[in-house]
Amino acid sequence: MPSLVATDLDGTLLHTDGTVTAYTRAVLAQLDERDVPVVFVTGRPIRWMDSLWEHVGGHGLAICSNGGIVYDVARHEVRTALTIEPEVCLQVGRALRRAIPGTTFALEKTGGFALSSDFVPRAETPPDIPRGSLSEIVDSTVVKMLARHDEMAPDAFWHLVEEHVGSLVTTTWSSSGALVEMSAKGVTKASTLERLAASLGVAQADVVAFGDMPNDIDMLLWAGTSYAMENAHPSVRRVASRVAPPNDEDGVAVTLATLFGLER
Repeated sequence: MPSLVATDLDGTLLHTDGTVTAYTRAVLAQLDERDVPVVFVTGRPIRWMDSLWEHVGGHGLAICSNGGIVYDVARHEVRTALTIEPEVCLQVGRALRRAIPGTTFALEKTGGFALSSDFVPRAETPPDIPRGSLSEIVDSTVVKMLARHDEMAPDAFWHLVEEHVGSLVTTTWSSSGALVEMSAKGVTKASTLERLAASLGVAQADVVAFGDMPNDIDMLLWAGTSYAMENAHPSVRRVASRVAPPNDEDGVAVTLATLFGLER
């Protein structure tokens, strides 16, 4: 029986509309009562997590920004942040603008968000978000750099970004569009989860993980037991040891109920 549950959110634990169902909440509550930590391991920044903290459990920890941040929910503060050096951000920007014209950038930071002047958000954003050239918006608090292209296919863009800057940062993607996510070199969901599990005294073999997109692959390969959601990207299903029902059918909760013998 696993000692720690690690689950992605969008496309995995959450329904497509972004909600946590009553059934999933009940399963997570039962695990919390058994002192089994459930760690959310997500590409989401902290600012997109406010409505989900109540479901993390009594241990109060989550991994955000693809491993860039471990967040202490109880204290409402960043526990650890693995940042990208400002000069590396600038190198990445120069390399991608030169190699893939039309690339635009956004920066996720420990304390907020910033956009390059030509980055057009897909959703409404507050008017006070910093904008400017990369040199104007970059600082020492960047945990994730986003590169987007409005005319390329997602897979093709990801492979090109990896080709040109993969030696500088860790690249991955979890979007349906051509949006590549970049963390500091060597920082992934898996690397941060490994450190967190060790701090909790949990062995790799005793971790069960769930995911659906390429940014989950390293985590699924690392965990002792791994589940790709039935709705997962083909590359994720190829590496996971097992398949869980779709996210819109509470696949994570259904699988956990079976693994732990919980009430259903």
